[in-house]
Amino acid sequence: FFHWDYLNESVRTRAPQRANQVGVFVVRVNDAGRAAEISAAIDAEFGNSAAETLTETEQAFQIGFVKQTEAIVIAIRIVSFVVIFIILAVMANTMAMTARERRAEYATLKALGFGPGFLGSLIFGESLAIALIGSALGVALTFPVAHWFGAKMGTLFPVFAVSASTVWLQAACAVVVGIAAAVIPALRAARVRIVDGLRAVG
Repeated sequence: FFHWDYLNESVRTRAPQRANQVGVFVVRVNDAGRAAEISAAIDAEFGNSAAETLTETEQAFQIGFVKQTEAIVIAIRIVSFVVIFIILAVMANTMAMTARERRAEYATLKALGFGPGFLGSLIFGESLAIALIGSALGVALTFPVAHWFGAKMGTLFPVFAVSASTVWLQAACAVVVGIAAAVIPALRAARVRIVDGLRAVG
């Protein structure tokens, strides 16, 4: 909250047409059960006047405000999916380069009797380990960042917390990225012929 007189004085110098006006009144009621009744009484008092009111609970007001920012939320979701796709591309490229550099090692393992399934498990394990380590760092940073964001938003988002479902979703995305990034390198490693792989050593 802030002192209205000080704000009005500042508005009077910057935008005189908006001075001496109030956009929102906060009314406290002793009995929350009478909130609807009191809201209707306030609206009836100012009905058909030059300054009609729309009285609602603070929760309803915040929900309405959030709905107005739905486009921003959709944009954030789109950006999130784009970021996940970029991370997937980087992971896939990293695993592909790793598999290419270890082609001779895979051929040697095949010569020793290890099958394609074992090679695939190595690649999938490495990819999942990298993805989960990154996810753990992301989850660890999520809580302080969310706390900082909630503190900066103040009364705009009075309740801003990271739910358990969000953490599980982060972990699930990491697993999906780790598996998807390792599919093609694992298939290529499984198809490496011993002769071709050992030839790369020389």
